[in-house]
Amino acid sequence: MQRHNADQILDWVYRKACADPMRMTNLSKRNRDLLAQSMRFTTARPIDHRVASDGTQKLLMAWERGPAEATPTTLPMLNAVPVASGRQTECVMIPADPRRTACISSQLGCPVGCRFCASGIGGLEGNLTAGQIIEQVFHLSALDAVERISHVVFMGMGEPLANLSAVSDAIRTLHAEWGFGISARRITVSTVGLPTAIRRFCDFELPVTLALSLHAPNDEIRRNIIPWADFSTIEELLDACDEWFRRTGREITLEYILLGGVNDRLEHAEELAEHARRIHANVNLIRYNEVRGMPFQRPNSDGVLRFQEILRERGVNTHIRASRGRDIAAACGQLRHEHATASPR
Repeated sequence: MQRHNADQILDWVYRKACADPMRMTNLSKRNRDLLAQSMRFTTARPIDHRVASDGTQKLLMAWERGPAEATPTTLPMLNAVPVASGRQTECVMIPADPRRTACISSQLGCPVGCRFCASGIGGLEGNLTAGQIIEQVFHLSALDAVERISHVVFMGMGEPLANLSAVSDAIRTLHAEWGFGISARRITVSTVGLPTAIRRFCDFELPVTLALSLHAPNDEIRRNIIPWADFSTIEELLDACDEWFRRTGREITLEYILLGGVNDRLEHAEELAEHARRIHANVNLIRYNEVRGMPFQRPNSDGVLRFQEILRERGVNTHIRASRGRDIAAACGQLRHEHATASPR
């Protein structure tokens, strides 16, 4: 094949979400046959697809092959599969005209084990490669009514900074002109907080957005709901985030899941405001989506609005994230958890 053929194939895969060589009509019949015989573009098998009343779509995908079976001849960033056959990850497409946001996973399971999150049930089973991360965006792009993914958030299963090399390579492909062509400023990496990794990520060459999943106003509450909080204090996390702001000039977003009766009191809002003001951060408030078998409750709407009001009164740019896909188990890890706990028919 010629170089222009490679450019055509990249366009079909990354821009047109097409992995069937027979549909790549600007290639010769000979080249289409050659591709079909020698190359496999995707390795995940969607095993559940749900569409919510608000247009959110969620995929549960099983990875079909292990590392020894990975095809060596594949497109850049569409290659190796490190997890064992049949293991599952989730990804979500969230529509908000004109945006189409892909919420993707970086690991199989999660090592953090947040008490309120279904992703960490069962712990960590493995890292995803850059190819597996990219493939999630490919499958979401191919869904009906999507056309083109405009934004990507690493807020699915796993801790992105614990798989930094693969996540960094995936971001490069998401951003590349020969890849998905997504602006770096439309790519958000969400971390539960690894101070050393945050500092290392300051050197990443693309101006992505960093979000810190704080979820608590003080160390006592944070340790009760996030096991990894035992390894770093909020003070240490804020120091790392402050360095991010000084070195990159980009504001951080603090993600804060409101758990009814746990971290949603008015005094908690005042503590959170102090943290946000210190590091020049925006705040996204997230109303908890209940997970079967977990004791946490969704807060009431009036309380959430008052929580936001306190933050805004103290000069913090604060938004309440719209709850999307509640009727299809769209919260992180929920669909995989449902499949794992479903009674056999």
